Amino acid sequence: MTSLLLRNARIVDGTASEPGDAVDIAIENGRFVDVGPGIAFDADEVLDLGGQIVLPGLIDCHVHVIATTANLGANLELPNSWVALKSAQIMKAMLMRGFTTVRDLGGADRGLQKAVEDGLIDAPRLVICGKALSQTGGHTDYRGAYHNRNVDYYAGQLGALGRVCDGVSAVQRAAREELKNGAQFVKIMADGGVSSPSDPIGYQVFSVDELRAVAEVAKGFGTYVSGHLYDDAAIVRALDCGVECIEHGNLIGDDTIARIAREGQVVVPTNITYDRLAKEGAEYGLLPESVAKIEDVREAGLERLQKMHKAGVTMGYGSDLLGGMQPHQSGEFPLRGQYIPADAVIRSATVDAARVLRMEGEIGVIAPGAHADLIVVDGNPLKDLNLLTGQGAHMKLILQGGVAKKRASAI
Repeated sequence: MTSLLLRNARIVDGTASEPGDAVDIAIENGRFVDVGPGIAFDADEVLDLGGQIVLPGLIDCHVHVIATTANLGANLELPNSWVALKSAQIMKAMLMRGFTTVRDLGGADRGLQKAVEDGLIDAPRLVICGKALSQTGGHTDYRGAYHNRNVDYYAGQLGALGRVCDGVSAVQRAAREELKNGAQFVKIMADGGVSSPSDPIGYQVFSVDELRAVAEVAKGFGTYVSGHLYDDAAIVRALDCGVECIEHGNLIGDDTIARIAREGQVVVPTNITYDRLAKEGAEYGLLPESVAKIEDVREAGLERLQKMHKAGVTMGYGSDLLGGMQPHQSGEFPLRGQYIPADAVIRSATVDAARVLRMEGEIGVIAPGAHADLIVVDGNPLKDLNLLTGQGAHMKLILQGGVAKKRASAI
């Protein structure tokens, strides 16, 4: 099919608190070509949606498609071929939940991305950073206190979320290599984390000079640095050094929230992962020392979510789930909906997510020129965000680039 006309669709994209009036949506060669009432368009197929709700294809700004287990130290030891095949399954499930684009924050490589682009697998459009950059003893250094083996091999393991680099010249080279290898932005571990053994929250071992060097490399390539960050002091330090996207941000301070709102950086909260890790982390392989860190960030992240919304901070949708917890990807919708309005939650996975990915006008909207990514929902998610959960059970049609990836028999 090269062209499609959807009649009588009511658009919900998070920019309004009520669905729009019924419009027609014309699609040709994978793009939206016209949107409005009473479109005259000679399409190969015409579908009358009868006033049903349509959303742009959803966007998850923080995933790990190669995280087949919550024990990330074990994950990096797995054979690359096995990880690639398992990742294809993980991504297919994401697409069936309505996520037509995802941004991987550590691990996925150009090979997986090319497999998606070439149609070898059904998967969301994949935006990658390659390997995240960590310092010795930082987030994604999984050796623990009793091992000092060389970690150079991390860079070649598909199951490794990151690579270890120390010193200005080393971080410059690592950033340049990832960008050369196809990364579209750079990810840096600028704080401690939950899933790694030796880095407490608030850990700031990357020096100011190292952080600035990575930001300079990224800017020189025409892109940006995204930072794994929880603690307010670490966030301020990263912003001062040129980091433009904050991942997590659970312990961000009021003054820093105001600064981000004023200066225009973006934040990707990932609250569902802490909710699931607290309940199921040990069951799915998270180490005891990591489970113990969860409460340090879980409740604070939800309270900060409200403050960032009130301040007008642009927030992208993020799930950040690992291993067997990946099916809870859509749980971030109702979880956020307990704290901020439903339209803002939806916008975080559409218009605002596109801004985070620097793909405004390409994804996250139903408008001429954008990729024809679209889902038809059985009900109004502005009234019930749970309609976006259930592994896509309430989604009657999922289009990606104008191609039906799921289509109920009744549509």
